[in-house]
Amino acid sequence: MTLRFTKGHGTQNDFVLVADTRGDLELTPDHVRRLADRRAGVGGDGVIRLAPTAAVARAGEAVADRVLAEEPAAIWFMDYRNADGSVAQMCGNGVRVFTAFAEELGLVDLDGGQELALGTRAGVRRVRKEPDGWYAVDMGPWALPGGEAAAARGADAAVLVHGWDAPRPALSVDLGNPHAVVALARASELAEADLTRAPEVDPLPPEGTNVELVVPLAETVDPDGRAVGHVRMRVHERGVGETQSCGTGACAAALAVRTWAAAGAQGAVPDVWEVEVPGGLVRVRLLENGHVELAGPAELVFSGETELGEL
Repeated sequence: MTLRFTKGHGTQNDFVLVADTRGDLELTPDHVRRLADRRAGVGGDGVIRLAPTAAVARAGEAVADRVLAEEPAAIWFMDYRNADGSVAQMCGNGVRVFTAFAEELGLVDLDGGQELALGTRAGVRRVRKEPDGWYAVDMGPWALPGGEAAAARGADAAVLVHGWDAPRPALSVDLGNPHAVVALARASELAEADLTRAPEVDPLPPEGTNVELVVPLAETVDPDGRAVGHVRMRVHERGVGETQSCGTGACAAALAVRTWAAAGAQGAVPDVWEVEVPGGLVRVRLLENGHVELAGPAELVFSGETELGEL
């Protein structure tokens, strides 16, 4: 069978996108690994299948039933797989690229201010398009798995990166997928960290975790006089390795740094954060409903065809 695909990226977190508008395509883990292979396939940090939410529900994924119960308008589902073929609950950059892909297919039109509701394994996600072309995604609720105790201590885990003499404290953040965020003191430490191997995390969640190394930067003030926080980040994604960007990781980094800042702050801490990643810049904003928003670019690079049977 001939498989048509599109290659896209959000701040260089790149994906192979496949339109399965009838919901009858089954991508096996082996298919995903080979499509994502940067030498023998198309190449990407993951594979995204756009499919009808109802078809995903019929295939046995209960989360799709919950998505439709919560939001009947969420007729399209982002079936996201890591490059190693494993299933992932969520990908913030992937949601933006998925939305650009849906626009390209003519399935949605956000230029008039409309909002797209889509299904993911982490629940419903809502996307709007900003005047500058960026996509802003309501990433849903976030949580500190360690609760108030972890916030007070500033950590609830330990992370050991290859080459470090000892583990360093990390704060766990849940955004529908797991993260462990480690603060570094200097930009040079961040640049020198060896993420060619998966960091050791203790305790390690059963499904694994992404690890973000972050350096807090100086605050600025926007034109409206509001404080804006700044963070520089690198990330090791479970099932992938180091990537140029991670949307949920950027949210986790901003939320962790904000939590640490709030512990010693005399006044208010910023609700808007700009996160520098190797692939570019994204914006994280805390919403009043306890959700967090991620905004950034999405680009479709090229399209092509491959014979699925020859993968």
